[in-house]
Amino acid sequence: MKETDLLISHRDGVYSVKAAGRANFEYAVPLRELAKTLETFKCFRIDLGECVAMDSTFMGVLSMIGLKARRFKAGVELYNANDTLKKLLRDLGVNKLFTFIDGADPDAPAEWASASHDRRDLLTTAETVTEAHQTLVEADSSNAARFDQVIEFAKQDVERLKEQNNK
Repeated sequence: MKETDLLISHRDGVYSVKAAGRANFEYAVPLRELAKTLETFKCFRIDLGECVAMDSTFMGVLSMIGLKARRFKAGVELYNANDTLKKLLRDLGVNKLFTFIDGADPDAPAEWASASHDRRDLLTTAETVTEAHQTLVEADSSNAARFDQVIEFAKQDVERLKEQNNK
């Protein structure tokens, strides 16, 4: 698995995701696009066994999925998250959105699709950063002080990029 790969599979209402390396905003974009299309699902499983770090944008998109899962009465299972990843999620107060499981996904898919993001699509990236951080604040209001400036700068980027695209 390459550092920039994010693998996704879907079967019978169960979504499986595998993230390796550094799960950052580049991973977050295709995951957010998937999350936006979800009408309903039974379970969302994310294998973090090969993931060494997560940035706040990726954690915000995970939280987006976690909040959506609550509305559907579905689960979000994080497989093989190491102690550092668990601490990152706990420090943001979003660990309550997930069930942590050590071991192999009993229904791990045989086939995966690689999800990628066009790095040149700066507008979608800025929108993802904005929405992910707003979600972190929605999930735990104590994150507001931590991310208010990030949200403000990302919103400014979105507006600037929209203006550029309209020229």
